[in-house]
Parts: sequence; structure tokens; C-alpha cells
Amino acid sequence: MSCLSAPKVNICLSPDLYPRYADRHGIVVVVDVFRATSAIAAGLYHGLSSIRPIAGLAAFELYPKNENRIWAAERGGQIVDGFDLGNSPLDMIKRAELLKGKELVLSTTNGTQAIEAAQKNQGLITGSYVNISATVNHLIKENKSVLFICAGWKGRVNLEDSLFCGDASRRLMESGFELDEDADAVLMCMEISARAQGDRMGYLANSSHRNRLKNLELEEDVAYCLSEDVAPVVAEYRAEGVLVKG
Repeated sequence: MSCLSAPKVNICLSPDLYPRYADRHGIVVVVDVFRATSAIAAGLYHGLSSIRPIAGLAAFELYPKNENRIWAAERGGQIVDGFDLGNSPLDMIKRAELLKGKELVLSTTNGTQAIEAAQKNQGLITGSYVNISATVNHLIKENKSVLFICAGWKGRVNLEDSLFCGDASRRLMESGFELDEDADAVLMCMEISARAQGDRMGYLANSSHRNRLKNLELEEDVAYCLSEDVAPVVAEYRAEGVLVKG
């Protein structure tokens, strides 16, 4: 009598490490809590028809602005000159009427780079605290092994993405998922997420990107990005290169 093995969970702590995980089968979840994947969920929840993530700014000329398409670009936490938006989820909410039914072409410092690195995966979605329950429930329903990719900061590991991945991994393992082989990153992330329970904002007080955003007077964005289930959608990547509400 054969026994089906449980789906596995693993975490890639930086996109630079993704080639070492790229042969894993299942679903990839790109995570950029501050702020790309939070903005993606917020934008889709508040009316965007799709979001087209691109890595480099030169690629924008392939997708010219028109009445149904808007440009957004962020570098170093700030809107790039000449663009309509950066990657602030609160800006997207405030401009929901303008964005409704349109495609947003989006490039960010870290998140869209991570999406591009993993875009050939057939089961790519994005996740953040703002859609954590929808994301986890989708993964449980699919019942496939999961690899979280932390967008990090310019290839470096960051704390907020690791924190989210620990919380999401714990929920999956409580639902019957198992550790993948060589999955010490999952154990590490679950350990730090356990320490942060009840006060994520305080736990991240000395983290580099939270302080970077604080210096840019974007603390309201930080608070939103750490709020659970305020944009309860599944953000699915489609073959035509866009993220849509699943």
C-alpha cells in the first residue's frame, strides 16, 4: 500500500540564492513585505485589472502609457521621476478610482526583480501580510510543495520578508505540510516570527528597511504592510506576464 507524501515547504532568503532552488517543483511565492507585494495585493483588491511587473526601467517603453495603462516605478523607496506612482499601497488605495479596471506596469527595487527571477515557474503567486490568509489558504487548497522567495534588499537578506515567511510556513505546517530537505531557513524564520508575535512593528524597530522608510516619512505604509488580511486576494502570475486577482 503506497502512501502519498505531504507537500513540502522551504524558504529562499534572497533572490540571489534562487538558482539553488530553481529545480524544486510546486508553487513559488514571492514576498516583498515593504512594499511591492503589499502594493500588488492592495492594487488588485482595490480595482486594478492586472499588474505587469518588470525589472528594468528600460522595459517600460515596451508597454506605453495609454487610457488603460499606468506606470509605476520605485527605487530606493522613492518614486522615480516621471512616473505616476511608486510602490506605496496607500497611494494605490487613495487613487483607486483612477486605477480601477486598468493595468499597472510596475518596477521596484527588489520585488519585481524577484518576480522576474522566478517568472518561469508555472505556479507563481505573491504574498504579504495584507493577504496572508488568502495566500495560505490557496497554498493549502493546491496541496503542492511551496518555495517562498524573500525579495530582500538588493540581494541581501532582510528581516520583514523572513518574518512573513516564518508566519506563513507555520500555518502551512499546522495544516500538514512538512519541512523540505535542507530547510534550515524555515526553522530560522519560524523562530524569529515566534519572537515577534504580538508586536511585529516593535520587533522590526531596528531593521534596515523599516528605518529607511521611516526616514522617508512612510511609517503609515509600514503599518499598513504589517496589517493582516486588509487586501484579501490571491495575486496569481499568468503566462502573459501579468499578476491578476485569483
